Amino acid sequence: QVQLVESGGGLVQPGGSLRLSCAVSGSIFRIGTMAWYRQAAGKQRELVATITSGGSTNYADSVQGRFIISRDSAKNTMYLQTSSLKPEDTAVYFCKMYVFRTTFSGTDYWGQGTQVTVSS
Repeated sequence: QVQLVESGGGLVQPGGSLRLSCAVSGSIFRIGTMAWYRQAAGKQRELVATITSGGSTNYADSVQGRFIISRDSAKNTMYLQTSSLKPEDTAVYFCKMYVFRTTFSGTDYWGQGTQVTVSS
């Protein structure tokens, strides 16, 4: 079984920063693209950032220049360094990884989510 566990969320003041982590465990052959999503109360889940196995990154316009996505392949862990946080960044943040359990067979797995609240 494959399991993703997020950590690092919390309450932070506007302008502050948080570092989110997402660690994967289980029977894994390799990991493809990783991504962070977020879902604010009453809104649809939205893509925040992605990172490929080769390290290429993409960001939503709303977080470009403020968030940095990274991965540590040796630790099977992904990070989201957030900075200059705004109240509108408040949401539950979810990680997603495309995990290959065999050479050619991959599946998307999701974490359980971690709450980020930006408020004074």
